Amino acid sequence: MESGRRQQNTVYPCAACKSLRRRCSDECVLAPYFPSSEPLRFTIVHKVYGASNIVRRLQELPEHQRSDSINSMVYEAAARIRDPVYGCAGTVTQLQQQILGLQEELAKAQAEILNMQCQIANLVSLIWMEMFPSQEQETISVSGLQQDIIHMPEKQPLDDSDTTNGSLEPLCTHEKAMGI
Repeated sequence: MESGRRQQNTVYPCAACKSLRRRCSDECVLAPYFPSSEPLRFTIVHKVYGASNIVRRLQELPEHQRSDSINSMVYEAAARIRDPVYGCAGTVTQLQQQILGLQEELAKAQAEILNMQCQIANLVSLIWMEMFPSQEQETISVSGLQQDIIHMPEKQPLDDSDTTNGSLEPLCTHEKAMGI
């Protein structure tokens, strides 16, 4: 069976030959690229390029490049039918504008994330200053962001009268919140 065209001595014409109302031979150049099951594919390309130009382009190319060339012609012809003035160039321009818009959205989202990270760093710094007001603070710049570093004094060895066991008591526990 040759590319689905012959079955029990019956020849099915390719979409190109069927559209052009001509007999489809075994040597038909268009048959491998325009099967009878896809008539619209040939109709679109034929409308823009014409049958003789399609055949000429195929004959100019090596066999391994023909399929890609036909796929390209189908895409370009469909784009030309959708947009007769700009064709594929219009699609490319539209996609480039879409990319620019998405890049702007991404930049805004990244700026918001950076802003939130700075706010979190400031809140943590304020909490530390409230909890340890007598500690030395030093401001450093890391990757363009200013961060406060709080220097904690060296911890003194624990004595027997220390009831905290060297740890800070949690600010809020479930037991305290529930009144237990």
